Amino acid sequence: MRNGKMFLYIVTILSLILVVIGNRTTEATSGLDFLRAEKTIDVGKELFQTSKRDGVGATLVSLKKNTDGSQSIFQKDLVKMGKVLSAEDILLDEWSFYAREHVVGMESVQEVQEYADSLRRKFPDWEWSVTNTSQKWEVTAVSPSKHHKEMLQLMATHTKQPVNAYIVYSVSGMEWNESSQAFFTRDVFKNRLTDIFRGKPTVFSCMKGVISDKIDKALPVTVRSLLAGFDAKEVEALKEETFMSVSAISPMFSGSIDEQKNNMNLQIGVRSEGLGGKTTVVVGTPIITIEY
Repeated sequence: MRNGKMFLYIVTILSLILVVIGNRTTEATSGLDFLRAEKTIDVGKELFQTSKRDGVGATLVSLKKNTDGSQSIFQKDLVKMGKVLSAEDILLDEWSFYAREHVVGMESVQEVQEYADSLRRKFPDWEWSVTNTSQKWEVTAVSPSKHHKEMLQLMATHTKQPVNAYIVYSVSGMEWNESSQAFFTRDVFKNRLTDIFRGKPTVFSCMKGVISDKIDKALPVTVRSLLAGFDAKEVEALKEETFMSVSAISPMFSGSIDEQKNNMNLQIGVRSEGLGGKTTVVVGTPIITIEY
């Protein structure tokens, strides 16, 4: 039981790390923030490596990739989440797709800039901006889409050789509707991933909602119902009076955390504000990346 709680604690910490990194990259902050984010990643790695040595059994996150090289494997994860959560009468108010690739094979910032120029030619109608400091070079592009926020970033530090570069692509919205679903089920989204990334990015999909105030369910009942909706099997759980975090395995999702005993690919978080208050539900694959 103690090891199980420690595993969930570590996964929760990693989720917070990803939220911090995602916030810093999508807000296109200063070079110092980028370097701090890199330090956060190193801390996360050390946390997981230490936990493994201590016998908890968790390892650094490593997503399983499809062998044919296409990105269509992730194309409908949010659509699946939306259907399950809507069936549970959960009012969806936030969703996000986040993909990140550590670029290898580039020796200089100039090579990164040349790759950014090729992306600019692919997306000429996006709004492009460049930031260059003593610590990093970064280009940010924002799609003109009115239905959701779509952002692309390519960044490189000046401090390492070969250059330390990342590509980040994110899509997020505050309303899940037919337009949102259509974006993720058409070729335009699949082509986005193919056009942007050089290899196979690390991908996270997440959705957040609130249980209707007309429905009064205990947290364990809500979690069991969600697990059934995702045809998921609980791996580990952290259960408190007003909060539950469950890691599970679901055949609906292909990405997973590479862990020695269990390949969890779904995390569910449910938080209650108490009697008469709202209950917030967040679902992520393979883990939660939205703050709640």
